Amino acid sequence: MWRCALPPLLRYPTVDELGARAAALVARHPREARLRRIGTSRAGSPLWLLSVGHGGRQALVVAGPHANEPVGGATVLRLAERALADPRLTEDADATWNLLLCLDPDGLRRNENWLHGPYTLGNYFRNFFRPGFLEQPEWLPEGADRAGLPETRALLDLQDELRPFFQCSLHGVDVGGGFVELTRDLPGLAQRVAHCAARLGIPRELGPYDTLYWPSLGPAVYRIPPPRVSDLAAAITEAAVESTWFHPHRHGTVTAIVEAPMWGVAGVEDASPPPDRVAVLRTVSHTLRHDAARLERLLARIRPHLLAAPDAARLLAPVDDYLLVCPGLADTWDPDVADGARPLPPLSTGHLAALRIAGRRLALRTAGLLHQLVVRAGTDPTGALPELDRLVDDWCADYRDGCGARWIPVARQVEYQSRVVLAAFELAGRYAPAGFRSGEPGWGSGAAVPMHRE
Repeated sequence: MWRCALPPLLRYPTVDELGARAAALVARHPREARLRRIGTSRAGSPLWLLSVGHGGRQALVVAGPHANEPVGGATVLRLAERALADPRLTEDADATWNLLLCLDPDGLRRNENWLHGPYTLGNYFRNFFRPGFLEQPEWLPEGADRAGLPETRALLDLQDELRPFFQCSLHGVDVGGGFVELTRDLPGLAQRVAHCAARLGIPRELGPYDTLYWPSLGPAVYRIPPPRVSDLAAAITEAAVESTWFHPHRHGTVTAIVEAPMWGVAGVEDASPPPDRVAVLRTVSHTLRHDAARLERLLARIRPHLLAAPDAARLLAPVDDYLLVCPGLADTWDPDVADGARPLPPLSTGHLAALRIAGRRLALRTAGLLHQLVVRAGTDPTGALPELDRLVDDWCADYRDGCGARWIPVARQVEYQSRVVLAAFELAGRYAPAGFRSGEPGWGSGAAVPMHRE
C-alpha cells in the first residue's frame, strides 16, 4: 500500500487546477492511473476523465454537473487518491474508477471569483453562476437522441462505452444539509450516511424541497421516481426528469446523487412535528411571492440597459427560469391556495426549514445574477445596484442569523462526500445481481412504474 504525495485541498480547485492535480497523480502512478479527454465543452475546454485501476467492473463518478457546486472536483481527486492507496477499492473489487473531473468547465470558470474565498454568503451569491435549465448538461429535456450540448453528448457516449455497474453524480447544497438520491435502493446506505454525517458534523437534510413527493429509503436518502414528461417550470424544480442519471440503466447501472452542503443548517434535520405548520407555510409562500414580485419589478427597470453587459443573454436565462418558477412554488406551499391534485405530504419541522431555505435561495440567486449584470454593464441609470446590494445583504443575514447557516470547511465537505460515495460503491457491488459485470444486458430494462402508481 502506498500514499499519494499531493497536498490536501483546503479550498475549491479551479478547472485548471483539477487538470493539473490529476496529471500529477498520473505521473506518480502511470501503471494504475490514466487521464484521457472524452470530449470538449462549448467554449473549447477539455473534458478530462481520470481512471484508476484495471478491474472489469466500471464505476463512473461525475463531478461538476452544476457550475456553482465545486465540491465534486475536490472529491474526485480524493477518491482517486484513495483508490490508488487501497487495493480493496480496485483489485479486490475487480473495479475501475472512472472520474470525470468536471462536466461543465465553462460554468465553473464563471464561478472562479468566489472559489478561492473569502467564503461568505455575500461573496458567493454576488459571484454565483449557474446556466439556465436548457444549458445544464445532465438534463435531457428532449431525450438522449436529441441531446445538443457537447458536454451532454460526451457523458452519454461515456456511459454507453463503460456500461458502469455504479454511477455517482456529485452535487453541492449551498445552504442546508447533505442527502442522497438513488435510482434503486441500496439497503444500509441511510445508516452509513448518518454515521458519516455525525462523525464530520454535517447536518442531514430530512426534507429537501425537490424530494417532497419522493419515496424515502431512510433518513436523508430518497428514491428518484422514473422520468416523466413535464413542463419547463416543473423540470427546473423537480429532478425527476429525463436525465443522464437514468440513461445508463439499460446497462444495469444504479445511480447515486450525493449532495454535500457548503453552509450547514441544523434545523433541516429536525424530524419533530412543527408547532404551527400552517403559519410557517403561509409565511414562506407569501415571502417568496413578495420577493419574486420585487425582483420582477427590478428586472423590468434594468433589462433595457443590460444589453451592454458582456454575455447578457447567458446571465438572463437563469434569471428568467427562477422568476418563472417562483409563483408556482409559492402557490404549492401556500395553505390558502387549494391544490387537490397534489396536496403537500405530512411535513416535519425540518421540511419547513428546507422550504424556507429553498424560497430564499431562488430570490438570492436571482438578485446575485442581476447584481452581476448591472456591474458588467458598467452603467446603472436606474440606480438598481444599491437596492440589489441591500437585498443580497439582508437575505444573506436571514440565512446566517435567521436560519443559523454556518460555513463547513472545504476539506470536511470533501471528506463527507467521498465517504458517502465509497459507502454507496460498496453497497452497489454487494447488491448487484449474482455474476453481474458492467455491460451485462437485461438488468433494469423493465418498464418504469409511473410515480402515481407507486
